[in-house]
Amino acid sequence: MKELWVPLSGALAQQRNVETIANNVANANTAGFKKDLLTFKEHLTQFEKGYSEDINLPHKEWAPEDFYKSYGAEHGFVKVDGSYTNFEQGQLVPTGAPLDLAINGKGFFEVLTPNGIRYTRRGTFSLDGEGFLKTNDGYLVLSKLEIPESNEGSSQILPQPNERGINIGQDGKLVINNQGEVFKNGQKISELSIKEFKDIQALKKEGNSFFINDDNDNISTQANSLVYQGHVEQSNVNAVQEMTNLIRANRHFESIQKAIKTYDSMAGRSLTELSKF
Repeated sequence: MKELWVPLSGALAQQRNVETIANNVANANTAGFKKDLLTFKEHLTQFEKGYSEDINLPHKEWAPEDFYKSYGAEHGFVKVDGSYTNFEQGQLVPTGAPLDLAINGKGFFEVLTPNGIRYTRRGTFSLDGEGFLKTNDGYLVLSKLEIPESNEGSSQILPQPNERGINIGQDGKLVINNQGEVFKNGQKISELSIKEFKDIQALKKEGNSFFINDDNDNISTQANSLVYQGHVEQSNVNAVQEMTNLIRANRHFESIQKAIKTYDSMAGRSLTELSKF
């Protein structure tokens, strides 16, 4: 039965919706997490074929075959057209921990992972055994890239990402100001690399905390974000709202499942009746 593909496509799309909302709920307490949303695309043969909105029904005594004119509706379907991340600012919560950092604005911390440079809003940092600032996953937090002024005709060798670590050491008073400058015992020792992007939706999410930027031209030359030491940015997921959305999506999925079972039952009954002849 061709009509089966209509509810089946809806079930597949709704299953993806349930998975996305469930992941949002699971990360409601993940620092710096940004929730994901889906967009759906509906294909309607009626519009593709050019049928008018007011479908003319036959003015006659109806025959059984008249009830099977679907005007292409059996070819309609819905699918997930894409997903996007909601980068709305999360609430900044004070923790008092000197290595907890939160960003107020559109910026991201620049970090070095085994897969290359990534960007994150999760500022729950710590120190490794050598005193380098690391993410909770053990990745190196990078300092701001200082490009020295070069003389005409000479070339400058820029430091590699693995050479831009921030070594704080184990002892001493640590202060990080709103501009991301790192001070130890009153002396500046480094500066955090905070990046903003011209098109934030061009970033690709990797896992639940990291983002990939494939185009260096997308990096903004100016960053106006502020860094708050002793704070953590909460997830921008509203747990109550997402749970409501999850319940609604599950009920929708169950309704589609019932429609599929009905189609299956009708097909089985048709085969049974035909076998009698």
